[in-house]
Amino acid sequence: MGFLKGTASFVRFSVEGELPENALDFIADRVMAFSFKDIDDTYDEYSIGWVSILNMFDSQFEYASYAAGDYITLTLRIDERKVSSAILKKFVQKEEERIRIEKEVPKLSRSEKVQIKERITTELLRKAIPIPSTYELAWSLSDSTLLFFSTNKKVQALLEDYFQESFGLLIRQQIPYTTAENLLDEEQVAMLERIGPEIFV
Repeated sequence: MGFLKGTASFVRFSVEGELPENALDFIADRVMAFSFKDIDDTYDEYSIGWVSILNMFDSQFEYASYAAGDYITLTLRIDERKVSSAILKKFVQKEEERIRIEKEVPKLSRSEKVQIKERITTELLRKAIPIPSTYELAWSLSDSTLLFFSTNKKVQALLEDYFQESFGLLIRQQIPYTTAENLLDEEQVAMLERIGPEIFV
C-alpha cells in the first residue's frame, strides 16, 4: 500500500480523453469488467486486473469502495508464474541425460532438445505458485491527473496499456514542463514557451 504507508515514491500522469456524463457509473462498469481474475487454481501463467486498495484479494470491491471523494483509488494487481533459469536448466539437462541413456545414443538432436525444454518448461510452470505484485494509483477526476505509486518503467508501461484498455483513456507522464503548463495562466505559459536552455559557468 504505497501511499497508505509513511513515505512513497510516485509518478504523475495526465489523463487524456473525455469521460461520459455518467462518469461514476461508467467507471464502475469498467472496473468490474477489468477486475483481477485469480489463477491459483489454473495453469495460466499471467493475470492482470484491478483490486481494492485495502485488500489485494478483493476484486469485487465488497469491503471497500474505490471512490473516495473526487478520487478513484485502485490497485493494479499482476500475478505471474515464473521458473528460475537455474532450475529450468537443471531439469532440462537431467531429462536430456535420461533420454540419451534410454535411447543409447551419444547425444540428442537439436529438435529433441527443443521438445524436451518446452515440455519441462510447461511442467514446471504448472507447479509454480503465481507471484503477486501490487501497485496503487489515485486518479483525480476533477483535474484529470493520476498518481501512480511505482517508478518502475516496465510497470508504468503496463499501466498505460491497461488503463487505456479499461477506460478508453490515454495517460501521459507529466514532466516539470507539462506540470507548469497546468499550474500557470495563459500569459505565464506564453513566457514559459520562450524559455531556452542556458549554461551557467
